Amino acid sequence: MSGVDEVLERAGADEVLAREWLRGLACNPALPGAVLRRLLEFEELPAHPLWLTWRELDAEATAAAVSSPRMRYRLDVVQNPTADADALAPLAHDVEPRVRFAYAALLTDFGRRVPAGVPEVLAGDAHPGVRRLVTGCPELPPAVQRRLVEDEDPGVRAGMLSPELWERLAAPVRERLLDDPSPQVAERIAELLRVEEEPEALTARARVAHTDPYVRRDAAGDPQVPLALALRLADDPEEEVRLALSMREDLTEAQRAAVPYTLPDVPRAPHWIRERAREPEAARRIAASAHAGLRRVLAMQPHLPEDVVARLAADEDPWVRRILCDHCQDAPHELLVELYATAQDRNWSALRRHHNFARPGLARFADHPDPRLRHAALDDPEAGPELPLRLADDPEVGVWAVRDPRLPAGELLRRLALPGSAFAAAANPALPPAVMHRLVDAAQGR
Repeated sequence: MSGVDEVLERAGADEVLAREWLRGLACNPALPGAVLRRLLEFEELPAHPLWLTWRELDAEATAAAVSSPRMRYRLDVVQNPTADADALAPLAHDVEPRVRFAYAALLTDFGRRVPAGVPEVLAGDAHPGVRRLVTGCPELPPAVQRRLVEDEDPGVRAGMLSPELWERLAAPVRERLLDDPSPQVAERIAELLRVEEEPEALTARARVAHTDPYVRRDAAGDPQVPLALALRLADDPEEEVRLALSMREDLTEAQRAAVPYTLPDVPRAPHWIRERAREPEAARRIAASAHAGLRRVLAMQPHLPEDVVARLAADEDPWVRRILCDHCQDAPHELLVELYATAQDRNWSALRRHHNFARPGLARFADHPDPRLRHAALDDPEAGPELPLRLADDPEVGVWAVRDPRLPAGELLRRLALPGSAFAAAANPALPPAVMHRLVDAAQGR
């Protein structure tokens, strides 16, 4: 990208621009690991405190954060759901107990795979708090299990004692544990050995007449409770009980309508709807029900037949339409755009991330008076560089236009020297890595 020297020369010793470049680079989704490593060298990076936790991290970027000398960055990378599991593994040897503790606490979170050798390292950690956390790790190697069950810390020993492990322990180990002087271990073993009589199951009639409203609520919706018995709860004083009754599968529409209930925005989802939603005819029956709660729960399903989606998208209940857009992967583009433009709740912007939102033709909103729709115009996959160029000076969506990778290279470079656009330009994923390095060079020279 030619002209970088000229831009940097024009920017001069502008401290504000330098901070905006660093702030923008921290948000750049295409930031290479080598540039990230340089950002981590700054004592005080002018970025959001959680920037490293929020951004996408590949293996190279994760390794850069893991090797940072600043403990706060090593703590942040552990909390990033996208961090590479293998690149995080060196944190098991981190010099700071806080980092090792955080790593052990989140070892299997976010669906992470546990790298080979890590449980062994953490099980031998000098701090018992770290070793206690390892006891909750599933599928520990047998050698690690034996080591932890004989740990010097009673909390670790007690934490390892599950019913399954207790049955597998060798007799000498069990005998030592039975003689363990720790009250914590003794209490845990007592729990394992205690044989409690199963409380007599309540009859359906007893559940319906129970004084606890939660027992009656569960009975009202339980298909094992005969309908004739459950219908006695139609006049129950508790709203939740009557609502559960009204959402039973075996009610006729007339019976359902006869039950007085108040519907919350998002009702508890009966299991039967999730199961029946896989059957097209059953899904159609639910979609045609007069009970808005059933239709709302149906709209939560990830996939539905095309005609059912169309019916729910045109539903008179606004919560049915909104839930469909929030949960169903088949929600129609037109409804997504409509709700994106009109929703007043704090989660309206998330509708843009639905995979059916971006479609050819959105560029028609480039001159719309509603700034949300002008922003949506940038999601048109067939629009050319003229679209972000046209919107770059828009006072409300210009920052997103400047971050658009379709912005012409010359304009992107020019925007790096403008105080109002420097942040967005530095965050543009089309910015070449060489230019990113030059921006860091310039910021370090301030």
